[in-house]
Amino acid sequence: MHIAKSILAGSFFLILSFTGVAQERLEETVNAVIQPLMKQQDIAGMAVAITHNGQRQFFNYGVASKDTRKPVTDQTLFEVGSISKTFTATLGAYAQAQGKLQLSDPAGRYAPQLNGAALANTRLLDLATYTAGGLPLQFPDDADHADRMFSYYKSWKPLYPTGTQRLYSNPSIGLFGHLAARALGQSFDDVMEQTLMPGLGLKHSYVRVPQDQSGRYAQGYAKDGKPVRVGPGALDSEAYGVKTSSADLIRFVEANLRPQKLEEALKQAIATTHMGFYRVGGMTQGLGWEFYPAPFTVDDLLAGNTPQMALTPQKVEPLNPPRPAPDGSWINKTGSTNGFGAYAALVSGKDLGIVMLANKNYPIEERIKAAHKILAALERQ
Repeated sequence: MHIAKSILAGSFFLILSFTGVAQERLEETVNAVIQPLMKQQDIAGMAVAITHNGQRQFFNYGVASKDTRKPVTDQTLFEVGSISKTFTATLGAYAQAQGKLQLSDPAGRYAPQLNGAALANTRLLDLATYTAGGLPLQFPDDADHADRMFSYYKSWKPLYPTGTQRLYSNPSIGLFGHLAARALGQSFDDVMEQTLMPGLGLKHSYVRVPQDQSGRYAQGYAKDGKPVRVGPGALDSEAYGVKTSSADLIRFVEANLRPQKLEEALKQAIATTHMGFYRVGGMTQGLGWEFYPAPFTVDDLLAGNTPQMALTPQKVEPLNPPRPAPDGSWINKTGSTNGFGAYAALVSGKDLGIVMLANKNYPIEERIKAAHKILAALERQ
């Protein structure tokens, strides 16, 4: 069944085969959450997708560009910022499943440029989980270029013993992704776009949007309302570079919920990304993903996504051996660039997930509350 309705300045599309009553209830719930949120945060356009029991539902609001007034659809490309890290983590886990690396390997095995550096003996796992000893959130300006990043890594000195503190870091997981691609014998962009994304069933997801797809690329808007898109930087593709649609991102969520139909190496990779390696307060750090075992509250989710969690070191408790996310866990990742805000979440073992894409970077707290409210209402139906 296909239902199309015009709403506000944009359009709304709902594709599902639920009963009419369930459709109507879900439509009312999503509208009641998203429309006030967009107004409150002055968001030009949003795409929301939900998967439940194998069925996808798409809700599209507003415009992809204030200039062209082109409506958002489920094919509109958004920058997803740090949700890219879940793709990078999956690539690293895929390389392990292919026998090309082990997460326990030292970084120096794949980067001779690190010879003599403290990072040479750091495990790939600790790069991927932000526990390498205090690598910062961003590269310093003078190192934020592909030609200079290894000079920065070689001179960098740990602030803490490896595996004791989590400090969220683009240079940390970015290096992990870069080395995973090296282990696979390709550039990161190529192996991501030509191997991983197609293997996951993604049709229109990119780290470099091709010219013939530029018309689908939403315009982002900064807090002051000015148009902005993400710029180049060292390991930008690996840390925050994915551009995708709600149609593709919900497929990625479904691959995480139901990996059984994937080829074996990808199935193993998904399972690895759902392993908990460190406990950080109430949050468990997986590979790219972060999760909260049931029972959890929305306050637990908010506590794990505060600015303090992203900007300051947090003491970690290693999980030996690593443990898979239990059924009922809320598995999530936020992502932001200067002009976009994204959120993806799934509930393990319940075949339930949501993605929310916006062409403005609005508060993470609001994303989590909105997603939790929608999925909680859907679960009650």
